Amino acid sequence: MEETSVSSILFMNSVFSKRRAVVRKNLAERGVDALVVNQAANRYYLSGFSGEDGVLVVSRDGTFLVSDGRFTTQAKEEAPGVRVVLQKGGLYEAAGKLLRSRGYRRIGYDPDSLTVADFAGMRRAAGRKRAWQRASGVVEGLRARKEPSELAEIRQAAVLAGEVLERTLKLLRPGVRETEIAAEIEYQMRRRGAAGPSFPPIVAFGERSALPHARPTRRKLRRNELVVLDLGAILAHYCSDITRTVFVGNAPRRVRRWYQAVLEAQGAAISAAKAGVECGEIDGAARKVLTGHGLGRYFVHSTGHGLGLEIHEAPRVARGQKQRVLPGSVITIEPGIYVPGVGGIRIEDDVAIHEASTEVLTRIPREFTEL
Repeated sequence: MEETSVSSILFMNSVFSKRRAVVRKNLAERGVDALVVNQAANRYYLSGFSGEDGVLVVSRDGTFLVSDGRFTTQAKEEAPGVRVVLQKGGLYEAAGKLLRSRGYRRIGYDPDSLTVADFAGMRRAAGRKRAWQRASGVVEGLRARKEPSELAEIRQAAVLAGEVLERTLKLLRPGVRETEIAAEIEYQMRRRGAAGPSFPPIVAFGERSALPHARPTRRKLRRNELVVLDLGAILAHYCSDITRTVFVGNAPRRVRRWYQAVLEAQGAAISAAKAGVECGEIDGAARKVLTGHGLGRYFVHSTGHGLGLEIHEAPRVARGQKQRVLPGSVITIEPGIYVPGVGGIRIEDDVAIHEASTEVLTRIPREFTEL
């Protein structure tokens, strides 16, 4: 057991080191001396540090993690090969002082993850004669293409989410509350080893299922209603995301027709999701089917999104998106329709894009189900 643990740690250290090497090469090509990384998922991706606070600095002459005394021991354990710098004063002031002490002149940063106040404080502490260069997407671009080890974790997270969903379906009966089902979902995830949900579970009964991001309420389930369950689990830092819609009772003909249209739209999008295809084409495949069924106006969101360390990451599978899905991408395919006052139907699965194939990671059936 101990040998396996040591081997696993050495493997992950090698993975993080290789990722940082790719970033350094990218920085050298841009003429940047150091990159400031403060976004939590990016910080973990490059170092293995999972603490909630800290600034990572990846530079031409090493990697530094600035953090306070709450996390120094944890940082040394999780991120060997990264020099831990004990924060004195404010976090971004300490990061700025590190940049100045190392003599870095051109510094990359991500304006999307820094507040104006934090950036201003870091700039003051770093002193003059520093050139600040926007470097949005440097790490996110790497994260979009999953390594085999990452894909294995997402695959397991998807299986776990499917098991939880199947368990939850057995609890749907008239009189149960949305909040009760949401609580059961989170309990079942943790019982199976998840760190928690990827996002607060969506549980929507009846006419509330027409709200794409409905928050669970104390509303009770009634007979002859649609139910939308959207959930995801975090396992070993990686997220999954799955949605199923069922009908409690005997479904009317129009609901059956709507469901088949959404299922057909999802199948078309999955078939279109191949390496090198523009994200807009995948979205368009689903949209075309729903429009053909006269339901296009009820499809009010994009077809999907990237999935990994975060529940929403690159690429965005939406109308007009020119970005192409690459081998190693993991995306959701989740078309839906939402009829105000009646209800909604969404079917979502996680899909991995390989060089010459597409793999659906979520395993549970998609056929229409009446309970």
